[in-house]
Amino acid sequence: MPEKFLDGTIKISAKGTGFVVPDSASGGPASTAGKRPDPDDSIEIAPTDLNTALPGDRVRVRLNPRVRSDELQTGAVTEILLRKRLRFVGLLEQENNFFYLVPDDRRVYKDILLPAEKLAGARPGDKVLVKVSDWRDPKKDPLGEVVTVIGRAGEHETEMLAIVYERGFSPSGFPEAVEREAAGLKQNSATDLAAEIPRRRDCRQILTFTIDPADAKDFDDAISIRELPPAQGGPAGGWEVGVHIADVAHFVQPETALDAEARERATSIYLVDRTIPMLPEVLSNDLCSLKPNEDKLTFSAIFTFDRDWKQVDRWFGRTVIHSAKRFTYEEAQAALNNPTAEHHAELTTLNQLAYHLRKEKMAAGAIAFETTEIKFRLDERGRPLEVIKKERTDSHLLIEDLMLLANRQVAEYVSSLVGEEENHFVYRVHDKPDEERIKQLANFLAPLGYKIKIDSGGISAKSINELLRSVAGTPEENMVETATMRSMAKAVYSLRNIGHYGLAFNHYTHFTSPIRRYPDVMVHRLLDHYLRKEKLPDDLIKDYNQLVIHASAQELAAQEAERESVRYKQAEFLAERVGQIFDGVISGLAKWGIFIQEQTTLAEGMVRLSELGDDFYVFDEQKYAMTGQRTGKRYRLGDRVRVKLLRADPRERQLDFVFV
Repeated sequence: MPEKFLDGTIKISAKGTGFVVPDSASGGPASTAGKRPDPDDSIEIAPTDLNTALPGDRVRVRLNPRVRSDELQTGAVTEILLRKRLRFVGLLEQENNFFYLVPDDRRVYKDILLPAEKLAGARPGDKVLVKVSDWRDPKKDPLGEVVTVIGRAGEHETEMLAIVYERGFSPSGFPEAVEREAAGLKQNSATDLAAEIPRRRDCRQILTFTIDPADAKDFDDAISIRELPPAQGGPAGGWEVGVHIADVAHFVQPETALDAEARERATSIYLVDRTIPMLPEVLSNDLCSLKPNEDKLTFSAIFTFDRDWKQVDRWFGRTVIHSAKRFTYEEAQAALNNPTAEHHAELTTLNQLAYHLRKEKMAAGAIAFETTEIKFRLDERGRPLEVIKKERTDSHLLIEDLMLLANRQVAEYVSSLVGEEENHFVYRVHDKPDEERIKQLANFLAPLGYKIKIDSGGISAKSINELLRSVAGTPEENMVETATMRSMAKAVYSLRNIGHYGLAFNHYTHFTSPIRRYPDVMVHRLLDHYLRKEKLPDDLIKDYNQLVIHASAQELAAQEAERESVRYKQAEFLAERVGQIFDGVISGLAKWGIFIQEQTTLAEGMVRLSELGDDFYVFDEQKYAMTGQRTGKRYRLGDRVRVKLLRADPRERQLDFVFV
């Protein structure tokens, strides 16, 4: 029988096992984003058969013969077609006269040997960024050289920079050519503004304000509202509500150094202590930021509603605004709660619109995820002093719903012009959940006493919302919501519209945050083409088809960096509290121990099986329970527990608990 080969992309687990999704299952190496591979098509690669493959590499795999058709398909990597990355972050260590890197990413299953002359001044105990220079023999360790000395391991600045470097981003400033272009825009900004105002719809006399986090410096969006007389807003009058977005595309022109850098970065990154911006500060915090009491250039979506919040009209185009006030979310909420506060009436009216939009969205089948997020109060050295659970109030939801309105209607408007033809617009799409993942979720929920309805069409949003309502206010709420979110497909950017399952929108895009997301800049440019009734150039379509794939990948990497910075600070916060008692919830079970989600920081740690010294415990995979053979004592998924913290290792992001 002739040997069979397939090409695909490899993922590698922390245990060193590879899983290759063939190009035929994912649509090819440059497939249109939004099409999900079938997990049943993946090929398992034993650690001994990786043949130097690293996470994300495109590889050629020789398939092993299967005795039965339902048997797991295995294979061996025979060739590396394309390396995903060759740079890795880790700890420099020394043994005798040999230096080597222990990678932070546990999926990189080999240490990297470093010749003494290639250390770039690094010392053992430093965190460094290393480039793999040679690795062709799987029986040997890869050879590399130090590219950047990040700093001493364990220091706040070092660990934050290491997280960014590890995901392929540059935490340093912008190239000189980019800064030079940005400075030129600033120098000519007054002349540019004066020339632009006559070309735009002038909204400066309409009450406009921003609502953002207290520590925000870049204000992407502003809201305007004015009451309309009868005939304009319907027989009884109505309201005009504007969503005004920073006109980044006006400043960041194609084929400039600014645009090339923004394309490559694709997104801003938000760590626990800093923002690594997509655009230079002169743009993100100044020229494009919709600061109060300044004329600003915007791209706007303006909607007309009657008194019953029925939409009467909409308009899209370039505008100039003058924000009257910069609200923090807390200030806006206080104004909503106080009838005598400035702009209370306008905020209340906008809040009524937001409630109406939310009700429509939920009736259409949107999923009401409300996972708890945390932030840290840090000292001057970056050490965490306090963990704060973020609160979502009406002021947060008001902005969220108005941004959803603008994003949805921009996508609907363009689709009404181009139909459902692919490659003519950048959509934000969210596929239906994969059937296998939903079955796994059902198995996870069953021991907790929760059920979800699965039918031939998969799982309905109604069923998910019923689940989320049933866990609201329970200790396992955050755990169940997190597990449910993980069972969903990931939202991505695509030129092929498949709708947005989670929001229950047939058409959706990202229009409202161009300061921090490059796809929004692309959407602004495309919308401007259509408003001008221009035909899209073929080379632009081809370019954007690649850019949506890159932007989706960069977004995922940025999210991983953000989550990793939180996990580091969770462990660092708890490292100062070893020996203390905490409330927890059992969030998972395995043969080697019981996972605990600590309720103050929402960090996850483990009670190792070796710490359960009062009995011999056996793991029941079907019932998600750990049961003592002699006492019959049982630990189950979702149980509330009290635990003592034994160890906390920020570098490894590991927490060890013991029951009390």
